[in-house]
This record gives sequence, structure tokens and C-alpha cells, in this order.
Amino acid sequence: MAQPSTGHGIKNPYHLVDPSPWPLMGAISAFVLATGFLAYMHPDMFGPSLEPALRDLGIWKVIIGVALVLFTMAGWWRDVIKEARTPGMHTPVVRLGLRYGMFLFISTEVMFFVAFFWAYFHFALFPEHTASGVWPPKGVITFDAFDLPFLNTLILLTSGVTVTWAHHALREGNRQHLIYGLALTVALGITFTFLQAYEYGHAPFSIRDGIYPSVFFLATGFHGFHVIVGTIFLIVVLGRAMRGHFTAERHFGFEAAAWYWHFVDVVWLFLFFAIYWWGEGPLTLGNVAH
Repeated sequence: MAQPSTGHGIKNPYHLVDPSPWPLMGAISAFVLATGFLAYMHPDMFGPSLEPALRDLGIWKVIIGVALVLFTMAGWWRDVIKEARTPGMHTPVVRLGLRYGMFLFISTEVMFFVAFFWAYFHFALFPEHTASGVWPPKGVITFDAFDLPFLNTLILLTSGVTVTWAHHALREGNRQHLIYGLALTVALGITFTFLQAYEYGHAPFSIRDGIYPSVFFLATGFHGFHVIVGTIFLIVVLGRAMRGHFTAERHFGFEAAAWYWHFVDVVWLFLFFAIYWWGEGPLTLGNVAH
């Protein structure tokens, strides 16, 4: 809790957070989710005695972990929002620390995607490491960059504009435009996710078909996961905006969501140029269809 005011003012600008179960719950949820994905993709790794039962569970092995993660997110965000609205808690120094924390978090996310780009360019620039000696590998049918991927690029770029519009409206005290901008951004994020799922459903390869499909699905799949997380983040911010939680001077919750969303936009631009456009092979879905 914040230090109480005295005749000499607040003793320090920091506060000690209350004991919270959410870090432990988050670790457990992440472990269950990761284990569920492993059991879904490689049920044989848990032994022949458990393999039939794990196969029978199907996608439920993953859904349990997802539900736990969502429950953790809801509880943790609820407590953080309550803390942010308690007078004396989020002082200017605390808000500065939160900004540093969000910046460092996004920095770790950048390095996360650097690993995927590193793997991609390792084989794209040095195709002699592949079985066919060319990139994309011989026989791989790639997506037409200026078909659905280009549409998704336009959607994400537009969402970056709408979230910036919402931020500008917030700073100007225009609550109506703030809500409109956030609602449009959420709608565009959901549209992107559905189109990405449609693209996956019509992919001419699976993740097990070699190095190109593996890198493609890991890089774009994890980006899609970040889009889903960012969309949920923005939905929470939209709900808070509709309740009047933000002011022109104090709106770090909105800023954190906007920073994250812009990060998602930039990563997609790199994915589009590197994997879809520059990495497009002689065989594409458009060529094969015609």
C-alpha cells in the first residue's frame, strides 16, 4: 500500500503490492498449456500406456491450458485495474516504472521473433543446408504474397491507424472517438485472426512437411497468437474506456495496449516482406490453381 501522508508529506513514492496468487497461477497455467500442446502433437512421448488416453482426449488437452491462462489473465488484470484506480498507488514514479517494464517486455518479445527470423534466413540465404539446395525447397508451393497475405497486411496497418486515432482522441478528451477507434481496432484484429485461420486451412503444406513449412507456421503462428493476446488486451482497454477509467493525463493501460499492438504490426510487416514476398517461390497457390 502507499505510504500514508504525514505532516511532512508522503515518505516515498512507491507502494508494496498485496500478496498475489497470480504469478504462481500463471506459471502453473503456462506449464499445463505447454504440456497440453506436447500431448496433442506428440502423445507418444508420454509412453505407450498413456498414448491411447491422450489421443482420445483430442483438443481438450490444449483447451484446459487455454482456459487456465484466460482465467489467470482475467484475475490478474482485475487486480491491476483495481490497484490503478486506488488513490495514491500509481504515483508518477510507479507509472514510469510500469513504462520501463512494458518496454523491456516488448524487447524480449522482439528477441523471441528474432530467433524465428534467424532460422528462416539461415536456410533462405544458405540453401545448401537444405536437401534440395534451393529456397524455397524444391516442390514447396508458397502463398501468393499479394493475395490474402496482402489483405491481412492492409488490415493490420489500418488497425495501427485506428488505435493511434483512439490515442489522439483520448489525449484530446474526446471519449466518443476513443471508443470508436478502439472498437474498430478490435474488429480489425478479429478479422485478421479469422483470415489467418482461413489461410492455414487452405495451406498447401503442413508443419511436418519440412523446414520451410515448420518455420512458416512457427513464425506466423506465434504472431497470430500475439494478435489474439493483443486483441484481448484491447477489448479490456475498450471496456475500461467505456467506463471512463482513462483521462488525458493518466492512461498507461491504454498506452501499454497500443505499444503492444504497434509491435504486432511491425512484426507482421517483417513477416510479410521476408516470408511471403521475398521468400515467394516459383510455385504459388495462384500458379497452381491456374
